[in-house]
Amino acid sequence: MKIITVCGSLKFEQEMKYYAEKLELEGNCVLSVIYPIKNKEDYTKDEIELLNIGHFQRINISDAIFVVNKNGYIGEAVRNEIEYAKRQNKEILYLEPPIGAWRS
Repeated sequence: MKIITVCGSLKFEQEMKYYAEKLELEGNCVLSVIYPIKNKEDYTKDEIELLNIGHFQRINISDAIFVVNKNGYIGEAVRNEIEYAKRQNKEILYLEPPIGAWRS
């Protein structure tokens, strides 16, 4: 069993939920993003920072991250998460094979 944090753009929220459940049913312990209940612009800068800190802490305690890069899409925030996970020597798993510099 691995502890795996799911990473991806929130525009793929349904896919992230699907793969989180799939990974869990494969016997892993899955940590997921916190799905927003407000519009992004309704969060304060401090709230966004706390959500980001929490997500990076999930990466810290994980064995791996699973990147939901549907259609090859990896946005800036997820690129930062991948780079952080690499620096922490975490395994990087992708939904789709990464293109270019984002290969692990």
